[in-house]
Amino acid sequence: MSKRTSFPKVFWTANSIEVLERFAYYGIYMSFGIYLQQLGFSKGDLGIIQSIFLLLSYITPLFSGTIADKFGFKKVLIVSYIAYLPSILLLIVTKSFSGIALTMLSIGFAAGIFKPLISATVRATTDSTNKTLGFGIFYAMVNLGASLGPVVMGNLRAMSWDYVFYTAAGTIGLMLIVTLLFYKEPPREIEGVSLKKKFQDMGEALSDIKFLVFLILLGVFFWLPFWAFFNVLPVYIDDYINTASLYESVRSVLGTTFTNIISSQKDGVWHINAESISHTGYIIIVFQLLISSLFEKRPAIPSFLLGLFIAAAGFVVLGYSVTSVPSLVFVGVFLFAIGEMISSPRIQEYIMWIAPKEKAGLYMGTNFLATAIGALLSGLYTGLLGRFEEAGDPQMIMYTLAVHAIIGIIAIWIFTKTLGEFKERTE
Repeated sequence: MSKRTSFPKVFWTANSIEVLERFAYYGIYMSFGIYLQQLGFSKGDLGIIQSIFLLLSYITPLFSGTIADKFGFKKVLIVSYIAYLPSILLLIVTKSFSGIALTMLSIGFAAGIFKPLISATVRATTDSTNKTLGFGIFYAMVNLGASLGPVVMGNLRAMSWDYVFYTAAGTIGLMLIVTLLFYKEPPREIEGVSLKKKFQDMGEALSDIKFLVFLILLGVFFWLPFWAFFNVLPVYIDDYINTASLYESVRSVLGTTFTNIISSQKDGVWHINAESISHTGYIIIVFQLLISSLFEKRPAIPSFLLGLFIAAAGFVVLGYSVTSVPSLVFVGVFLFAIGEMISSPRIQEYIMWIAPKEKAGLYMGTNFLATAIGALLSGLYTGLLGRFEEAGDPQMIMYTLAVHAIIGIIAIWIFTKTLGEFKERTE
């Protein structure tokens, strides 16, 4: 076995920047629904912004990576900060729906510019001896930032929403300083493909009707409920779960000191901050390695469908938690996280391995279509939550998402049985 190559300094610089960016991004994103409602806007308004925000975040990387190849990672990173910083600060002063919507779209655009650059840096600074460890570290950093952001911002917004936005803006400022002082352009092979050629190549991959239908099924039945979970859950917990009861439940198990970190006081009563527990990052950090090892040798599609079923069970438990025991919300989030850890890496690996070897990157690029479909449609569920709330049955949103996922399992199973699974490469 060859000796593992050590990571260069830029690898650690890039991962540090990733933690900071995910901290700011998820700190705002997970709290945003609560913020918008406190300004008096409806869940339908929230859903519109969420859909376009996520769409921009996940479509922009299609061209930002190519531009970075031409002009350099460092320059495009700085461009993303220049887009990020004033957009976040504008949230302090703008209170109209159109102003907030445009500001959040700018943040989504900035995040989309940034998104592919750190993973590309990790790819450029790893080789066959250390790439598994390198991407494992990168994935852990993503989830570390995504976990810390909502915890810190949840405490800050209890004092003032302005503190949330100042902190996020300060974090982007720190990223700029770190990038200017410590980020060195990594040596790499330039892809040298124009945007026009890239889109032409994607069109070629999507001309495979069977593959196109498969991506649409993934978008509608996996990515849509996936994004809906993160869009809906913070406001769902904040509005309908007894967070004071949750505080006492957590405190009885983990003690006052830890519980106070993810909680804040309102009118002298401690409450768990909804955004602190409405994500899966902290669960993924602990369990992803175990889950991956359990499923790495199992067939892709059955594993993916099992993960989707477990996520559906998580939705059911989350629905039940509103009308029964509030602390069941933790079980629901845990089940969804297990489903996510099984399904998401497995299906993306599957798409890479069904592609001809020389077109693996191209096929992975077309995966954006599935992600974008789910992102664009996900806000519909936030609006639907408002309808269920008006009817007095907010928990029905979770049961509806569970049914949606089960229909997805059936649809994808029928697809694979009638048209057949794609053949995976063996090398």
